[in-house]
Parts: sequence; C-alpha cells; structure tokens
Amino acid sequence: MDTGNAMQRTSGSQPKSARTVLSGDDIDRALTRIAHEIIEANKGVQDLVLLGIPRRGFPLAQRIAQRIASAEPGTDPAAIVGQLDITMYRDDLRHSTARTPSPTNLPAGGIDGKVVVLVDDVLYSGRTIRAALDAIADLGRPRIVRLAVLVDRGHRELPIRADHVGKNLPTATSEKVRVRLGEVDTANGLPLNEVAIEGQA
Repeated sequence: MDTGNAMQRTSGSQPKSARTVLSGDDIDRALTRIAHEIIEANKGVQDLVLLGIPRRGFPLAQRIAQRIASAEPGTDPAAIVGQLDITMYRDDLRHSTARTPSPTNLPAGGIDGKVVVLVDDVLYSGRTIRAALDAIADLGRPRIVRLAVLVDRGHRELPIRADHVGKNLPTATSEKVRVRLGEVDTANGLPLNEVAIEGQA
C-alpha cells in the first residue's frame, strides 16, 4: 500500500466527509473478475504465484486465490499464495515512523521461473510496487511479474501500471482512499468490507 493511500482505522463510523465507493459486494465482484483475468492471462494456473503485500494486499491475494481455485478445480489456494514484506525496501523508510516488518512467506516452489502476480489494495504513486520489485529481485527470478490492485487512484510518480484493476477511481491528491477488509478491519466487533474516499478536493 502506498503511503497515504489507506488509513488503518479499526473502529467507529466514517467521518462526515467520507463516502463509500465500493461495498463488500462490489469488492467481491471486482475480485472475481480479477481472478478470471489472471487465469485468462496465464492460460490456467500453471506456475502461478500470488504475492500479497501487507497489510491488505495479502488477504486480497487469499480471496483471489479462492476464486481461482473455484474456477480451476484441483487448485490448492494455499499452494499459490504468499506474502511479500517490503518494509526494508521502501524509499521513505528513513523519513517515516518505525515500521514493524511482516513475515515474507513464499509458496513451497518459490518464485524462480514462475508467473508472479503482486497483489495490493491501492495503487497510487507506484513507490510501494517499486519496493516490491526490489524485494522480489532478492528472492528469485520470476519469468513474469504482473500487478493486481483493488483500486487504482492515479497520481503516479513512477512508470508503473497495474495489469488487473478492480476499480479505476479518479481522486484528488488531498483525498484519502481507505480500504477496509474484514480480515484486518472491524467496527463494534463486526468485520468491515468497503472502500471509501475521505476528504474533499
């Protein structure tokens, strides 16, 4: 997740200036479409690895893997999903508060020669994805690296684009895009699943 893309808030209602742009059902439909796009682009699931970027990219990767398994019988979702921590590769590390690294977990077959699909919640400046590419280079040599994101909000600072996008969402730089997923976000003890924009241009 690019810095400033999503606020990690886990309780309470939305601020008055926030508006929901994707409901839980909208997210489900977007992820189903992304899953089928990945299968089509890869011509199946052979050599496929989904690497989610913490925090919300990983549960998104797990959800996509479940949908791929439903469309491709015999596929074990856990066998094609991993988590890629990019903490130490970020170019803003020395200017930001201390970050707690998450574990990097690769599927048993690794990533050498594989088709790796990076999965994240929001694509903004592109700096998070650049860090992810640097991290991948230290772990192996994939045959192809693609990118899937739930939301592309524009304002790129690097020549990076997503191959699979759930929602293109034009935003002002003064706005924040908040992605809430039930695996990590709750309110009043209940899971939240939505994408909202906070603030005004």
